[in-house]
Amino acid sequence: MPLLEPKPGALRPHGPAAPAPDRVPDRMAPGTPSVLRAELTELLGAEKVLWKVSDLVRYATDASPYRFVPQVVVIAEDIDDVSAVLSYAHGRQREVVFRAAGTSLNGQAQGEDILVDVRRHWAGIEVLDEGRRARIRPGTTVLRANAALARHGRILGPDPASAIACTLGGVVANNASGMTAGTTRNAYRTLSSLTLVLPTGTVVDTADPLADEELARAEPALCHGLMEIKREIEADPELVARIRAKYEIKNTTGYRLDAYLDGTTPVEVLRGLMVGSEGTLGFISEVVFDTLPLDRELTTGLLFFPSLPAAAAAVPLFNAAGALAVELMDGNTLRACVSVAGVPADWARLPRDTAALLVEFRAPDAAGRAEHERRAAGVLAGLELVAPVASVTNTFTGDPAVVSGYWKTRKAFVTAVGGARAPGTTLITEDFAVPPSRLAEACEALLVLQAEHGFDAAVAGHAAHGNLHFLLAFDASVPADVDRYAAFMEAFCRLTVERFDGSLKAEHSTGRNMAPFLELEWGPRATELMWRTKRLVDPDLVLAPRILLDRDPRAHLRGLKTIPRVEAVADPCIECGFCEPVCPSEHLTTTPRQRIVLRREMMRQPPGSPVLDGLLDAYGYDAVDTCAGDSACALACPVGIDTGALMKDFRHLRHGPREERAAALAARRFRTVEAAARLAVAAADKITSAVGDRPLAVATEAARKAVRPDLVPRWLPQIPGAAARALPTTRRVGAAAVYYPACVNRIFGGPAGDPGPSLPEAVVAVSQRAGKPVWIPRDVTGTCCATIWHSKGYEEGSRVMANRIVEAAWGWTAGGRLPLVVDASSCTLGLAHEVVPYLTEDNRALHAELRILDSVVWAARELLPRLEVLRTVGSAVLHPTCSMRRLGDEAELRAVAGACADEVVVPDDTGCCAFAGDRGMLHPELTESATAREAAEVTSRQFDAHLSANRMCEIGMDRATGRGYSSALLALERATRP
Repeated sequence: MPLLEPKPGALRPHGPAAPAPDRVPDRMAPGTPSVLRAELTELLGAEKVLWKVSDLVRYATDASPYRFVPQVVVIAEDIDDVSAVLSYAHGRQREVVFRAAGTSLNGQAQGEDILVDVRRHWAGIEVLDEGRRARIRPGTTVLRANAALARHGRILGPDPASAIACTLGGVVANNASGMTAGTTRNAYRTLSSLTLVLPTGTVVDTADPLADEELARAEPALCHGLMEIKREIEADPELVARIRAKYEIKNTTGYRLDAYLDGTTPVEVLRGLMVGSEGTLGFISEVVFDTLPLDRELTTGLLFFPSLPAAAAAVPLFNAAGALAVELMDGNTLRACVSVAGVPADWARLPRDTAALLVEFRAPDAAGRAEHERRAAGVLAGLELVAPVASVTNTFTGDPAVVSGYWKTRKAFVTAVGGARAPGTTLITEDFAVPPSRLAEACEALLVLQAEHGFDAAVAGHAAHGNLHFLLAFDASVPADVDRYAAFMEAFCRLTVERFDGSLKAEHSTGRNMAPFLELEWGPRATELMWRTKRLVDPDLVLAPRILLDRDPRAHLRGLKTIPRVEAVADPCIECGFCEPVCPSEHLTTTPRQRIVLRREMMRQPPGSPVLDGLLDAYGYDAVDTCAGDSACALACPVGIDTGALMKDFRHLRHGPREERAAALAARRFRTVEAAARLAVAAADKITSAVGDRPLAVATEAARKAVRPDLVPRWLPQIPGAAARALPTTRRVGAAAVYYPACVNRIFGGPAGDPGPSLPEAVVAVSQRAGKPVWIPRDVTGTCCATIWHSKGYEEGSRVMANRIVEAAWGWTAGGRLPLVVDASSCTLGLAHEVVPYLTEDNRALHAELRILDSVVWAARELLPRLEVLRTVGSAVLHPTCSMRRLGDEAELRAVAGACADEVVVPDDTGCCAFAGDRGMLHPELTESATAREAAEVTSRQFDAHLSANRMCEIGMDRATGRGYSSALLALERATRP
C-alpha cells in the first residue's frame, strides 16, 4: 500500500503557550557546548556522546518530582569508559552522575553536567554455586535476575515494587528493600561483594583477597582516613549505640555508618559504604549477591478494614503469626487502583476511610503452607473486617492468578495514584519508617498532618516493617503550592524524628528531597562524619553533588518540575520508567517515557522557540518513526498508558488529505494490492535466485535516499518467497471452524528450503487429522485485519477495511456460530480488538458476537487433545510475539511447542522483535537493536526448532539470529504426520 510523505510541522503544539518557568532555555538549543562535546568525542568516540537538545531533555527526568538538564550524556560501554570520564571530570572540575534505569524517586538519576548512562551496555547475570550466589552487572533488572535464579529455586533478597524496571546497580546504590526484605534481606545484608570504580579511577574488587593490599598501595590516604573514622566511632559508645539503634528499623538516610562497625578493613568498610551511597562515592560495576530460597508454597489474603489505624493495628498480629509480607493500602490507594487492569470496578465505591492489608505467608512445602493457613485463620477470627463492596471476600488463597492480581495492585501504588492525580500537578513520593509497634499511631498522626496542610495523600507501605509511603500532588508552577508543600515537609520531618525517632527515608535513599533534613535525623556529630566520608572518598566532589549531602535548607525545593498537559492518552504518566525495559527502541532512540517527556518539554516552550524547533526536528525519527507500535508499554505500565497508540495518532497527524485518500483507495482495492504484492515478491525471488540480492538492495537504497527512509522499505535477504497462488481447498459442510489465513500468509511463503506444506496447508491438515476440519472461505482474498492501516495512522483506510472484514466474518461464521481461526497473532489481535474503534455501531454489534481465536489457541485447546504425536525434536526455542502477550496466548504456544519438542525454552531476554509488519524493513536498525539480547541467548546454544506464531516476526528473528524461525503449527503438523 502507498506510504506518502507526511506533513511537515504537524506535531507542533497549537495555540498560545505560556512559557513554563522550568523550560529549557534558548541557550541550550544547540545542545552540548561545542568544547565539551569535542573533548568527550575525542576521548570516547562520537557514538558514545549524546549531545542534541532532544538527548539532553529525554535524560533530564527520572521517576522523581525533579528535573535537571545535563550538559551532555555519555553512553559508557565498559570500565575504561567510566574511568576516562572520571579522569576527564577531575581535570576539568566537572561533575558526574551515573544513571541506570532512572526509576529513583528522589532525583538520584539526574545531573546538571555529565550524565553517564550505565544501563545500555551493563546487563548480564552469571548464576554461581547452583544459584546460591549470583554475579550481576548493574544494568540488569531485578525481574531479569530473578528469572534466571528461579530455575535454581532461588531469589534475590531485595524485592522493590519497581522490579520490572529498576536495576541492580540502583538497588545497591539506594539500599533498596521492598515488600519482604525488611532489615535482614535488603541489599546491605545480602550483598556478598562488589566491584567499584572510585572517583580517582581506582578499581576495587572487594572479593579479591589482595584487595586491601592493592587499595593501600593505590589510595593510602583513603585507607588511613577510613580506619581513622572507624576508630573515632568505636571510641564513642553513645554514638555506637545510636548507630545500631538507627538500623533496627529500615533506614536509608545518609551513608551507612554501621559500615564502619561491621567492616574490619578499609575494603570491607568501603563495601558497606557503597550500599545506599546513591552514586556519590563511586561507580558500582558489578555485584555478587547471596541469594535466598524461593519458597513456592504460599497463602495470601487481601483484607479490608474500616480505617487506616484499624488496619495498622492488625499488623503486629500477622507479624507474630509469621507473615513474610504485610502490605498496607489506604482508601485513596484502593480507589485509584481501579485504573489497573483486573481490579474490580466496584472498588471505586469503597468508603473514604477504608483500608486494606495484603498479607502473605510463604513456605517451602505443603506442610509449611498448611501451618501458615492455620495461623492466618487464627488471626482472622479475632479481626473486625468489613466488606463494603461485593468483590471484597476477606479470605486467604493460594490461587496463583488471584495472588498475582493482588500483588499487581499493590505494586501499582505509585503509578495508579499518580495517574489519578489532578492534571498538571507534580507527584511527590516519600517513605519513612517508625518502630512497627507504633505504626497505627504514626498513621493517625500522618492523616492529621496532611489535613492541616490541605493534602489528601494516598498511603501504602510495608507495614510489617513499620515502613509507610505516601504520595502528595501539588502544582510546582504555583509558588503558594510549593510553599504549602515546603511547610508540610518541615512538619512531617519533625514529626517523624521528634515524636517517633523514625527514619526519614526507609528504602528510597536520601535523595534531593531529604538531603536538607539529614542533620535533623542524625544530629550534627553523625552528619559531620558523613561529610568527612564524602570528602575522603571524593575530595574534589566530582560525583553526584547535592544528591545526598546538601546544607541548603531549601535544596529540596530546587528543580521541581512542572507537568504541562499533553495528549490525553499520555497525560497520566508520572514518568516512572516501568515501560522502558520492554520498549524495542530502548537502546536505539527513545523509550515511551522519553517520548512523553519530550512532548511535555515542547509544551513548556513558547511558539518560535529554538528549543522547540530542535525537539521537533528529532522527534519524527526518534519517537514516531522508530516506535514499533507493539503497545508492550501498555502492558508494563500499571495504568495501561499506550504510547504506541499515541505514536500512531502522530503518524495520522502527519498525513494530509491526499495521503488518507490514497490509503483508503488501497483498502477498497486490496484484492489488487494483495495480488500485486504477491507477484512482486515472486519476481524479486526470481531476481535474487538469478543474480543475488545486490541489485534489489541497491535499487531500494537509492529509492530510500531519493524519497525518505520511512517511506521506502529496504530489501532484506531474509524476505521469504511468494506464497502459492491458491489456498487449500476445503468444505464448509461439517467444518468446526472458519479458518482465516492472514494476508501476510497469502503473500509470503514459508521458510526458504522447507519442502513441507505451507502454513495454510498445515493448519487444514492438522485440523482434519484431529477431526476438527476447518473451512477457508473463497472470498478471503482482498480482506485484511486492518492492522496495516491503523499501525500507520491511516484512519479512513482503517475504517474501510475494519468494517469490510467484520461484515465478511459475520457471514463466514454464520453469525458467530463458528469460531474464526486466524493464523498470525498480530492479525488475531487486530481482528479481536484493534478494529473496534473503526467500526460502525451496527458492525460493533456484529463484532461482539464473533469468536476470534489465534491458530495456536485453536491448536492447543481443540486439536492437541485429539492428536497423536508420532515424533518430536529434542529442543525448541520460542519467540512469543508481543501480540500473543497482549492476547494472553503465550501458554498455548508453550503447549503446542511442548507437544513437538522434548525441551522448550523461552529466552529470559525475549521481547518484541520490532519487525512490526514492514517497520523492520523501513528501519532495520530498530529490529537489530530490539533483538540483540534475545538473539545472543538463542545463538549461545543449538536448538532443533525455532518457533513463533507470526510470519513477519519469524522473519525478524531470522535476521537477528541467522536461524530459521517458523510457525509452531508447522511443527505440530510434522509431529503428528502419519
